Formats: sequence, structure tokens, C-alpha cells
Amino acid sequence: MKSRLKLLIMIFCTLSSTYALADSINEKNNCSKFGPITFGILPFISTEQLVERFTPLAHYLSKHLDVAVRIETAPNFMEFSRRTQKDQRYDILFTAPHFYPKANTAGYRLIASVDSSGMRAIIVVPKKSNIQNINDLTGKRLATLHPMGLSSLLIRKYLSTHNINPDIDLTMISTPTHDASLLSSYHGITDASALMEPPYEATSSQIRDSMRIIAKTEKTPHIPISVSPKINESCANTISDLLLNMDSTIDGQNVLKHNQFPGFRQSKDEEYEKVRDLLEH
Repeated sequence: MKSRLKLLIMIFCTLSSTYALADSINEKNNCSKFGPITFGILPFISTEQLVERFTPLAHYLSKHLDVAVRIETAPNFMEFSRRTQKDQRYDILFTAPHFYPKANTAGYRLIASVDSSGMRAIIVVPKKSNIQNINDLTGKRLATLHPMGLSSLLIRKYLSTHNINPDIDLTMISTPTHDASLLSSYHGITDASALMEPPYEATSSQIRDSMRIIAKTEKTPHIPISVSPKINESCANTISDLLLNMDSTIDGQNVLKHNQFPGFRQSKDEEYEKVRDLLEH
């Protein structure tokens, strides 16, 4: 009787271990049927810099999801937004805070966001410039991003609240990326540059040491990460768990350091609805 009981216990333990292993394998592979997964990244920096910066994160996701994750962007903000909303082209979406509400309307679901208290736009000038504050921008040339860019919208609102008409009192010159905007005044093509603070902090110390910040806007929520309607809840949860727990592994910490991200956190749609409301007023 005791021998039979021991045998039953051994069988039960073996089956339990087998099922646990199967569950672990299924959990790892529950995104494989959606592969290759397209990781859409807003073209906020040059394509070369974007590939260099986000390839380690794509590789990290590929490794842990056991499915190919490929990076894709678009020529500009408008096309990226169109591909998101009309085509639902990107399976994982890394987009601007003010673009997320419309992506959500198109079916994208929030799974994480960059773990930060927020981000803002800034205006910088060369250290040798005579421009000391925003009032000195009158009649000057201000490099900025596409009019749909968050930095442009925040800067326009900031100037307006300080009684400066961005369409009359100065000349705003559109550039394709944050780096292009910054380099414009760094090289003396324009008098000042507007861009988001994180890309400015990520640039080389040689450039930053040659510039001076003269204005900072209010903060908005940081970058949201969402998934398309194509991705089911099981796969979405797996991707979310990977992002939220990246800082608990050596590999994950190295990727975060490369991207200059503090990590990822859970967030809610309501945070990004506030951004849309803020920019519509």
C-alpha cells in the first residue's frame, strides 16, 4: 500500500512538473503566432540613430518572446500617424503622448509607459548668444519640429501664454528631428532651438556644454507603449510583463541604460487624454 502511495505521489509530481514546464513554454511562445512582430517607433530622431538606439530593445523582446521583433518607423510624423491609425501597421507602438489618444481610438491598447514623472519641451541657444530669455526671441529664427510634434505644440502654447505670438513675433523653422532642431542653432543657422528635454539630455556633452536653456514648458506624461488590435491579451500581457520587469535582470538593465530609460511602469489611458485636452485649449 505504501509503495503504491509513493508511486502515485511520484507520478503526480512528475505530471505537475511537466505541466508547469509546458505552461512556461506556452507563456514564452504565446506571441509566436503573431510573428514577425513590427515594433513601430516614432521618427523623433534620425533613422540611423533610431536603429542604433532601439535595436537592443528589439533584440531583448525577440529573445524573450521567442519571435522576431523588427523595428520600423516612417518618413515623418504625419505618415507615422497615418500608418498607425489607418493601417494599424505597427504591432508594438512607441509613439508621442499626444498621438496615443487617436491610436487608442484605432484600437491600440496601453501596456506600459516610460517610468518618469513626465517630460517637457525646452528652448536652447548657444552660450555665446545675446538671447537671454524668451522676450529676446522677437524677430529671431526658432528651429523646431514639425507642427504636429509635441515640442512644437508645447512651445507654441508656452509662447502664447507669455504674450508672444509664434506666427508673428518670430519665425519658426520646421526641422525633421530633435537633433536637427538642436544642431540648427548650434551651427548658427537659426538663433534658437526648440526640442523635447530627453533628446537634448541624450545628445553629446560637447553640444550641451555649448548651449544654454532659456525656457522650459510644463510637463506631459512620458512615452506610452501600446499594442495593436492584432495582438491578443495573452501576448499583450507577456510583452507588458517583459517591459515592466526589465530592470530586474542584468540584460534588461543594460538595454535600459543603452536607451537612457529609467524603466517602464503601468499607466492608464486617462493620463494621455489629459495631453489631448491640454493641447486643444
